[in-house]
Order: sequence, then C-alpha cells, then structure tokens
Amino acid sequence: MRWENLTAGSGASGEPEGHGRAPDAALFGADAVTTRTFDTPEFRGTTFHEVRARSVLNRVPGASRLPFEWTVNPYRGCSHACVYCFARRTHSYLDLDTGLDFDTQIVVKVNAPELLRRQLASARWQGEHVAVGTNVDCYQRAEDRYRLMPGIVSALTERANPFSILTKGTLILRDLDLLTRAARATEVGISVSVGFTDPALWRTVEPGAPAPEHRLDVVRTLVRHGIGCGVLMAPVIPFLSDDPAQLRATVRAIAAAGATSVTPLALHLRPGAREWFTAWLGRHHPHLVRRYERLYAEGAYAPRWYQRRITRQVHELAREYGIGPTRAGPARRIRPVTPDPPARPGPPRLTPV
Repeated sequence: MRWENLTAGSGASGEPEGHGRAPDAALFGADAVTTRTFDTPEFRGTTFHEVRARSVLNRVPGASRLPFEWTVNPYRGCSHACVYCFARRTHSYLDLDTGLDFDTQIVVKVNAPELLRRQLASARWQGEHVAVGTNVDCYQRAEDRYRLMPGIVSALTERANPFSILTKGTLILRDLDLLTRAARATEVGISVSVGFTDPALWRTVEPGAPAPEHRLDVVRTLVRHGIGCGVLMAPVIPFLSDDPAQLRATVRAIAAAGATSVTPLALHLRPGAREWFTAWLGRHHPHLVRRYERLYAEGAYAPRWYQRRITRQVHELAREYGIGPTRAGPARRIRPVTPDPPARPGPPRLTPV
C-alpha cells in the first residue's frame, strides 16, 4: 500500500484540504499505520488499517457542486459494498483496487474525535456547518467496532456547531440519545439514503447495506424522537429503479416513514465506480450495457434531460404524498454543552496481521 503520497495539496486523498493545515502536510504517515483483522463473523474477510490522521476537518473545493463547505469522514472504504459508490476511486491512491479492496480494506482514522475536538477549538474556526459521512458511510459496519461517531457527535455538540449526517446505516440509532442532545444545542440535519425499495435490486447492488425497509425504520424512529430526518433518494438507477411505478412506490414508502423531505439524485458514474458498476451490469443485466454506454456517453453524469425528468417526477409525487425537497434552516446557537466523560471501551478481539 502507498500512504506517503496522501498530501492535502495533491488532490489524491479524495478529501479536501483541512482547516489550519499547510497544503503539503501529509494526512498521515506510513509509520502511523496499524493493520488488523478481527475474528468475529461480521468482519471476516475485512482488513482494517488504523491511522492517526493529522486533520479530520476538511474543506470542500470551491468548484464543488456540494451544498456544504466542511466535511468529516472518519473512514475510507466501505463495507456496504454499493457497486455504484462514487468514492471508490479514492482507494486507487493507496495502490488498492476500486472494486473488492474498496469493500474489504477499510482505513480507520482512530483519532478522529480527539482531532476534531482540537480543530473546532481553534480560534480560526468560525462554527460553519460540518457535513459528516459524505465520502463513505460513517455508520458502516466498522463503526460498531471503532465507535468513532459518539466522540464526533459529542465534539460538535460541545461547541454547539451545526452539522448534518448522511447514512445508510441503522447503527445510527445506537447514538439516538447523543443526537437528541445535539439537536437541543444546535441545528442537526439527518439524511438517510434510500434510492429504491426493490429488495431484489438491493441484494445485488447494495449487498452490504441494511435493507431499504430497515433504513426507513431509522427515519421513523428519528422522527418519533423529535429529530427531523430527510431522505436522499439516491441513486435512482436508470432502467432498474426509474419506472414511474417504482418511483411512486419508493416515494410512498418514504412518506409513510415520516420523512421531512425527499431529494432525488440520478446515478452518476465517476472513474473507479464506472468500471466496477459496468462489470456488475454485465453480469446481472447484460442487455442494459449498450443503453448505459449511450446514456453516459458524455461523462459521469446522466444527461440533463434525464435528471430533470426524474427530479420532476419525484417532486410531483412528494407533493402528492405531502413531503417536499430539502430546505435548509438557520442554525440555533446556544451556549456550549458540558461534555459527558468519555466511555472506556473494552478491549477488542483481534488478530494482528
């Protein structure tokens, strides 16, 4: 594996330059990497590379289409194994492949909570909104072992710093009390990703992720506890989940779960993800390969006419079922919350590699 080239200014990291860090400062050094495997069934076949990051609060490039400026991503690689995941390309910078390695070789920034707490305390930090889990899922299976998110949520809560979380992971409910407490201190936005409700499609395209109905249960639970939760209806997969009847079934299920908003996003296929998805398509739906080649002939994104059509259909259905697109609200700013003492985790069962 290659670690030493992961510099903030190189663009190779997949994560933008962090706050208060020199452009050529390494994200972490090769001497700070510990590789482990665990003997429990849920982690069999997965290798974890524990690193001590030098920055965890990262700035989004100005040219980005993203609606936020700062991100925190405690993991790289993802056991959800979604065949379309745009973040797959980031593994190539470690001399790992963007297919199976992305699913099974997980980089863990073990010092993320303490580092975030220190960066938020900087005099230069202005309390901007922080988006958590925008690269890979922060509540993927590894989080059950490493428990980084409680510290991250607590650090943001202590500073009454507005933040949002995007996830497919039902493990977020483990932190329900922390999130409820955070919502009393600042603006907290939770989005759950549910692109479709077809169980057969889920089993092949998102094999490591919780089933769509379980993700919608997360929405129900959060809403029941007073935490507004929107749904990112992503991705809408051309010719596989974009039939009008399929879109209706998905929006209807999202509305029934009590989601505060639904925002559709058509599948995009960046390098790394494109090759892996195309190989999957050839195995499972070979008759669609040529149609995809034509639809994505101009690049990573579906044509504008297709995106507009999907957006219009979903928004019409959302109005019919009484929900709408995401609308950002003002952050509530109150005095910082006194932090709880950190929990002392028990020793993990592991086998050094």
